[in-house]
This record gives sequence, structure tokens and C-alpha cells, in this order.
Amino acid sequence: MELPQANPLVSPPAPVGEPDVPDPFLREPEDSSEEESASGQPEDTLSPSATPAVEEVTLTLPEPSTPSIPLSPNINKSVPPTPLPIASDDDDEDEEEAPEFYLPGLTLPTMFLPIPNTDPLSTLLTKYIPPEKRPPRDLTGDYSRAGGELHPLIMTNSWRAIARQARDRIVEADPEEVPYILSLWYLRLSSLARMRLFNQTSAECTNLFTVLNGVEPPENRKYLFDRILPFELEVLYAKLKYWAGDHVGYLDALAALLRRCKTKARAAKKDQAAAGMWTERGTRVSLIIASQLIEMRDYAAAAKLLEPLCVQAGGISSPALRSAVARIYLQGGYVAMAAKHLAVVAEDPTADPAQKGMNAALFASAEGDWARATTELERVLALDPENFVAVNNLAVALLNQGRLQEAIKVLEDALKTSPATIVTAEPFLFNLSTLYELRSAAGADKKRELLVEVAKWAGDGLRTTCLKLPTT
Repeated sequence: MELPQANPLVSPPAPVGEPDVPDPFLREPEDSSEEESASGQPEDTLSPSATPAVEEVTLTLPEPSTPSIPLSPNINKSVPPTPLPIASDDDDEDEEEAPEFYLPGLTLPTMFLPIPNTDPLSTLLTKYIPPEKRPPRDLTGDYSRAGGELHPLIMTNSWRAIARQARDRIVEADPEEVPYILSLWYLRLSSLARMRLFNQTSAECTNLFTVLNGVEPPENRKYLFDRILPFELEVLYAKLKYWAGDHVGYLDALAALLRRCKTKARAAKKDQAAAGMWTERGTRVSLIIASQLIEMRDYAAAAKLLEPLCVQAGGISSPALRSAVARIYLQGGYVAMAAKHLAVVAEDPTADPAQKGMNAALFASAEGDWARATTELERVLALDPENFVAVNNLAVALLNQGRLQEAIKVLEDALKTSPATIVTAEPFLFNLSTLYELRSAAGADKKRELLVEVAKWAGDGLRTTCLKLPTT
């Protein structure tokens, strides 16, 4: 939610979490074929863009599936050997069908490009901040300071160190440990994307899939893509078209992934775990498609895609997702449709009271009733003072009433309370920078102070344009 936009109080839909993941296949007949799914693509395959946060990847090696057999006979008595465990026919078939992979191409050092030892934030510090006032920043990617632990690096947004660590582990890995290597590849590529090194991400991802597509025979390659390759890597590979500027091609690639999720979920009716996994994947792809449609300003298509997910079989509802649909309608100017969805959420006893308050504030702002929006947001903050989305929205509501100083104070207080959280919220920084500009000509000094504070906490990958400081 940034100040210059027409609807400043719109925030992205909350992610749908487990265990009540919506089913994106409700409106499809169960016996429909893959071709029928493809023909219905404009409705079914068409998230706000929050790049997926980086998911934590398990780096431990898988446990061996074959149990150890004790072979310690009694020397004083003739004892028959311990019988081997009886394997079922299904286990035999799985073992026979599972090919062995040895892919040294995945671990070659030449698959990777060097990570630049500077970033846009360092450029701004060099231009605007004297050397004695610049906060120290580590651009070496040294991951040994965290003891090789992944969680501290993620919490501090140390994506450079994570990318370097993943690369080193890939190069040292045994080429036979393909699932482990591919999980590290996802960690590497997602970290590069977090640093906004999109060209490098595209190049390395292309190298990866060149090796994977060269696996022979075709049966082994199909097994690799169906059962071993992480689904997140396929989603990332589809985004290469987005980074290349082909947004329509990106939608087509996502639509193909969604069709595959539908096909797999229907084929796994008897296996609830597998069906649930593919249903969740389909839901996530639907949210990504909706985000892309919103970015392309096709609000009607995005809302139409998400509406069937709001209510599931058995009457299970998702107030968070329905609220997101309402916000999409508000962005598109469909106030009546937004009011319809917000009314349903307001009457839902399972909905979070804070969610209801945020919805009321958004609708009030859409009607231009900033005083009522302010009142609703203050109620939300009374319930949860660390709801920084509400803090940001409150500052915008105060600004629209001409209460500039109060708006600045609201944002500055939040920055002091939780700097590590605030400095990664780019709309928050953009709004605060804009308020500084509106207050006086001395806003440039305040923005330089903000730059120093951001450099202390931001880590890697911040989009520096939110600070509104020119680089040239």
C-alpha cells in the first residue's frame, strides 16, 4: 500500500495455510479429462505479487529405506539366520521401477556464476553517507559466522550467504544424492531471486534444467520430473518468462502447471495424502496466477479465479481468502461486489476480529470516509499493537485528513519498535519517505537518516527505490 496509488489501503491477500487449504478443483467434474480442463483454462487458470517467501529446505540426507539385518548367531547353539523382512508386491514394483541416477553435471562448479560483491543499498550509502557514519555491511557471503545454520541466515535476510552456502554444498555433494542436490539448487536459486539478481537466477536455472532435460532414457527423465524434482523448482523455472518480460508466456506456463496439478489430484483419488498434496500445489499456483493478473490489472479475472476457493465442500469457509477477493474488487472499482464479500466475512463467526476491522477500514477508505477508517484501524491496533499493516494504513488515513505530523509519528514509532520487521516492508518505507518530502524541504536529511537505519537491518535484496533517493 503505497501513497501514490489509487487505492492505498489495499494489501495483498493473506497466504492460505494448512490445514484448510482451499480446493481449486471444486467446479470441475470429477470424471473430466485433461483436455476438458485445458478448454476451461480462461476461467480456471487465470499471488498478489509477494514473491513467495523462501521456503526452508531440508538439507539432511534421507534415511535409508532398507532396515539393517542383525547377523549375530549364538556360537553355543545352532540358530537359523534371522529371516529377511517380507516385502510386499507393491514394494517390489516400486524398487524395480525406481531408476538409479548419477548426475555429475548438477555439481559442476561451472554451473554457477559469481555473485556481485556490491548491491544498490551500498551504492546509496556511498553516495549519501560519509564513511564514518556508514553502518558496516557484510557483502562477502560468509556463512561461517552463523555456524552453517540456515535459520539465523534466513531471519537476518542474509540471502548472499545462503546462496554461497548452497553452492558450496552442491559442489561437494555426491552426484548420486539427486534429491538432496535438487533441494540445494532450489535454495540457491530462490536466494538469488531474493537478492533481485534475476539475470543470474535465469542463467543458473537454465543450466540446471538443461542437465535435467538431458537425462536418458526418457523413462528415467519422466521419473525424475514426476517423483524427484521439487515442485517449487518447476514454479521458479516458469518465472523465467516473467523476468524476461513475457508476462503472457508466464501465465501460460503457470496454467500448464495448474492443469498438471488437477490431473495428478484426480488420478490420486485413492491416496488422500497425494491428492491433498497436489490440491495444495494447485491452490498455490492459482494464487500466483491471481497475483500476475492483478499486476496486469485484470482484476475481474483474478477475482473470478479465486472466488470458487472461498467456500469448500461441507461449508468450510476461508474468511482471509474472501477478504482478499473483496480487496481485488475494490482495486478494480467493483464496490458492490466488494461489499457483498465483506458482508459475508463480517457475519462469519470464524473470522478474526482484526480481519473484520481491517475490512471495515478498507471499505471506508474506498468510500472516502477517512475518519471512520481511522477509527476502525485504531481499534485493530488496540487488539494488536504490532499489526504493522494496520499501522501503515493508519498513516495513510491520517494523511488524507491533513494530519501529516501524526502520520509521520505513527510510522516512526513503529520503526523504533521493530526495525528489523519494518525495514523489509517496502511500502512502509516508501510511505515514510513520501511523508518526509511532504513535510518540508528538509525531507532529504530525514531520508538520509532513514537510509542509515535501513542499512543496519535490511540485509540483502531490498528494492532501494522505496527510499526515493536517486542513484545518479
